[in-house]
Amino acid sequence: MPEYFAGIDIGSTMTKAVIFKDKIIASVIGPTGPEQRHLANKVMEQALAQAGLNLEAITYIIATGYGRINVPFADKQVTEISCHARGIGWLFPQAKTVIDIGGQDSKVMLIENNRPVNFVMNDKCAAGSGRFLEVIADSLQVPLEQLGTLSLQSTHPLEISNICTVWAEQEVTAKRAQGAPLPDLIAGVHEALANRVIRLANRLKIKEPVVLTGGGAKNQGLIQALSRQFKTPLLIPEEPLITGALGAALLGLDLAQKTREQGNVLEIKKRILEEIKIL
Repeated sequence: MPEYFAGIDIGSTMTKAVIFKDKIIASVIGPTGPEQRHLANKVMEQALAQAGLNLEAITYIIATGYGRINVPFADKQVTEISCHARGIGWLFPQAKTVIDIGGQDSKVMLIENNRPVNFVMNDKCAAGSGRFLEVIADSLQVPLEQLGTLSLQSTHPLEISNICTVWAEQEVTAKRAQGAPLPDLIAGVHEALANRVIRLANRLKIKEPVVLTGGGAKNQGLIQALSRQFKTPLLIPEEPLITGALGAALLGLDLAQKTREQGNVLEIKKRILEEIKIL
């Protein structure tokens, strides 16, 4: 009988669900709202419908992300650090470093054998996260999804000197009012964010290859800025938003296999004891 495993990742801005059996057979992404339990149910129902399954067909469900405690049907909750490491390890077995730029925080992880060995996180300041780009996009009245494309048109990125999101927003607005070209301004914003991420990463001893995940991995301007500052090409998942949910599903698979192995060991021990009694 085939076994299926599911991962639910409730992030600060997006909620993701993945169903796995030998490969990803379903994935759903939706915005995180105040009713996290309702959304967890919704994305799971959508993923099950996509896979043509019902909930009873899922062997193990693991929840992750900052809202993981709000998934009532999960069998276990696991930190996003462990889940990202497991997911990236499956997608890129050669990976050594993971950079995850989410809506409200950014993380840098060193991984070995699908496990995190060290990590640093910025969850206190919006300046090092996707929120920084959202604020700037709003102030420039540019759709967030167009920032990357516009950035690539730059011929001379402008320096953004302020490291605080509020002051950086005012600086960007002032430069735009003075006639600064929009592509150069946006490219400068990407360079500023990349610089904050590199400062975070420098607290660890970065090893290559480096993988970029999260919403930031959908922004070509940011990818270019990070690649330049890290001085190495970055590996990008086909869908960078689901790596945490994928890792959660894979950890469910690992737990199921471990349980079976322990059961086999106990069965062998039982047989040995029975043979000893016969002798």
